[in-house]
Amino acid sequence: MNRKFLIIVFSFLVTPFSFLEANAQRLTVKNTTVDVGATGYEQPVTATFELRNKGLRRLVIESVKPDCGCTSVEFPKEVGIGDKFVIRMTYDARQLGHFQKMCQVKSNGTKKPFYLTMKGVVKTDMRDYSGEYPIAMGDLLLDADAIEFDDVNKGDVPVKEIHIFNNGKKAMRPNLMHLPAYLTAITSPDHLLPGRSATITVKLLSDKLRDYGLTKTTLYVAHNPGDKVSQDRAIEVATVLLPDMKQFEKTNKALAPVLNMSETDVDFTDFGGKPKKSATVTLTNEGQSPLKISSLQLFTAGLKVTLSKSEIAPGQSTHLKITGTAAELQKLRTRPRILMITNDPDHAKVVVNIKLR
Repeated sequence: MNRKFLIIVFSFLVTPFSFLEANAQRLTVKNTTVDVGATGYEQPVTATFELRNKGLRRLVIESVKPDCGCTSVEFPKEVGIGDKFVIRMTYDARQLGHFQKMCQVKSNGTKKPFYLTMKGVVKTDMRDYSGEYPIAMGDLLLDADAIEFDDVNKGDVPVKEIHIFNNGKKAMRPNLMHLPAYLTAITSPDHLLPGRSATITVKLLSDKLRDYGLTKTTLYVAHNPGDKVSQDRAIEVATVLLPDMKQFEKTNKALAPVLNMSETDVDFTDFGGKPKKSATVTLTNEGQSPLKISSLQLFTAGLKVTLSKSEIAPGQSTHLKITGTAAELQKLRTRPRILMITNDPDHAKVVVNIKLR
């Protein structure tokens, strides 16, 4: 038997085996453990596990068995090639304290069964927010439609909460859409039954913010995954990232710029029947080095500002002109303000408040 013939035979034997290996089923899970946070006594809470069939044949889920009768599960029987899908575990929350519930998943996607785990805590003192939701977005009621992360330092991870209530007749899976990279949001419980409340926890990852000063974005509330974006379900988010104070550590305070302002509260309560009103704030540098205004930003619409110069020499002044439009200011949901970032160590962040009726 010659060498060439042996190579051909060997290739024939190996190729089918490699083909079978390439067609082996692959099932991936984003997170095998989900922390659903806190819920109230007898307020069922749901954990959603995200999975994907990365194999080259249809995935068949044979069974998903929870470890106790207090937990129910939802899952698809079959999943197409490359498709994403979810498995949901719902705990009835009929026992106080911390809990950890598991379910066993059997399918043709893995040689051995694998386990999914949900954990959290059931509390007696979960506050009932019924009747405290002034904002309606369809059948979903909210206690706020704006979030502010103020005075944030680089590296901080502050958290804000929005409390929601299902005022409809069907269960919902509410969530926030269009999250930028620097924000995360978790709804707990994520399966909201009629007449029940939940909490959306929004976390700011300040290390992912690019610029100091004000950063604004708009999120949108969805009653269920896949809902379309609607402007009447908008949540405004404003973040103020303070400048790095280390830049001032080596500054000789005696030689630093010193900002003095004629006022920081501007009265726009009376437009006198006119559509617009203007006011002027004088900024004076009483220090020994140039005062630099590196950022001038608005928290809301309805205002226009102009600054005659952004660098003020020692002993000199400049003027900040503020013009308000009555019709636009009357529609605002948040307080109108103007933000300035300066190189004055004692006034790195300056806010000019606009007073309305």
